Amino acid sequence: MHDALMKHGAFSWNELMTPDVAAARSFYGALFGWTFEDFLGGGAPYTLVKINGEPVGGMMAPPSECTGKPPAWGVCVTVDDVDATARQVESLGGKLLRPPEDIPEVGRFCVLQDPQGATLSAITYRMP
Repeated sequence: MHDALMKHGAFSWNELMTPDVAAARSFYGALFGWTFEDFLGGGAPYTLVKINGEPVGGMMAPPSECTGKPPAWGVCVTVDDVDATARQVESLGGKLLRPPEDIPEVGRFCVLQDPQGATLSAITYRMP
């Protein structure tokens, strides 16, 4: 991942949760020229989205706790310490929707909602 995306506060990853990853691959590949690579390292099937061979996002089927939610794109913001970020959310008027947890081989993330209701994920990437 590009160094600029690893800095605290940078938008760093985009991810689509959809029950039909194959249809999404077909649509976005034709629309934007994206290429894809299957990635099995996280414990569940995952598709990397690539531009010029560089991963810029991903696609996955929703986990069981998201059953019934419509397909949606999500965004990740890099933070130096996801646990510290999660502790700040409620004191700033937001909600912590998913507490910090590890993503094997990737890092640690949480999902938060701002005071207006918008959601995003904060992530601390595991350093190689």
